[in-house]
Amino acid sequence: MGSWGTSGPALLSLAGVALGAGGSLFGQYLVSRASTRQLEVQEAAAHRAELKNAVLKFLRLASQVEKAAFVRSSSADNSADPVLDQLVDDLWLAHAEIDLAARSEPLRGAAYRYAFILALAVRGEITDAFALRTPQAQFFDAAYDDMWPGQRRTAGESASPR
Repeated sequence: MGSWGTSGPALLSLAGVALGAGGSLFGQYLVSRASTRQLEVQEAAAHRAELKNAVLKFLRLASQVEKAAFVRSSSADNSADPVLDQLVDDLWLAHAEIDLAARSEPLRGAAYRYAFILALAVRGEITDAFALRTPQAQFFDAAYDDMWPGQRRTAGESASPR
């Protein structure tokens, strides 16, 4: 037992080193987890910003195409309109941007269906603007779900027609 006086401090020092190393490793683990989470949040914010820009561009063009298509359908003139044709081409390019930026297949599909029905309206195959509302609402809902996955919209925020 007399050796405790000489080996005790050495063992306590060794235990202190082991606890210190364990504490350092645990601290590094916590910092690593926090850094990973922060990176995920930053990437999600960057994705939302990129997708938001693509969605807004698509919606701006969709609105222009819709207005032009229904103005054209109400007039007797159904001749080729190069400006409207260019708008439709731009709409499909905006759709491609969404297709590239989207993380979910529902958004890609909803954007395609909305663009397709707008193209039908331009060709005069759809003359009722109400026919666009369901694909438009599905597009809005899919865009929301892609930008904020897992979050539910509160009452009154749905783009669905009433």
